[in-house]
Amino acid sequence: MFRHLTVAVLLAAVPLVAPARAETRAQERQVQLDRMFKALRAAPDENTAAMIEGRIRALWLEQATPAVALLMARGDRDIANDASADAIEDFTAVLDLQPDFAEGYDHRAVARATAGDYAGAVRDIEQALQHDPRNFAALQGLSRIAEEQGNWQGALDAWQKALDIDPRTPGGIDRLEMLQKKVEGEAT
Repeated sequence: MFRHLTVAVLLAAVPLVAPARAETRAQERQVQLDRMFKALRAAPDENTAAMIEGRIRALWLEQATPAVALLMARGDRDIANDASADAIEDFTAVLDLQPDFAEGYDHRAVARATAGDYAGAVRDIEQALQHDPRNFAALQGLSRIAEEQGNWQGALDAWQKALDIDPRTPGGIDRLEMLQKKVEGEAT
């Protein structure tokens, strides 16, 4: 009987332990993200920035549950295979399972933009930024959508915000200069 009682007590304690561990992992991940963003702002060159960006993106994806991680991988594969409608479905399923997951919104924005649904993509980017204002990838996507629509000022504004977070983004300064020239060309 003692053995059964011990198992019952342990099983009853599991739900209390698991959320605490998950919360601790989330806090540790947040500390790592804060450090990575500081390092990103201080990156000496584009190569270093690209490596830090990769680590940040990996930390963002670590926030996904296992089921969400599988759907994210499938959605990314769909985008790579020019199956944007399937990708949109996958990322919508991601957001059904984990509605506060900024990367789900950002990836669905990419899929929607690829499909030509710029309004839907912009709505998703707004959601991504609401959940994670430091999501430089979402800001970069917003800049590219504005550019695609011929909104040079909007493209410049979004790109500048991305560079405020990630000043050494690969090709960032060249793009900034190109967008500034486009805006100046519109003004003349």
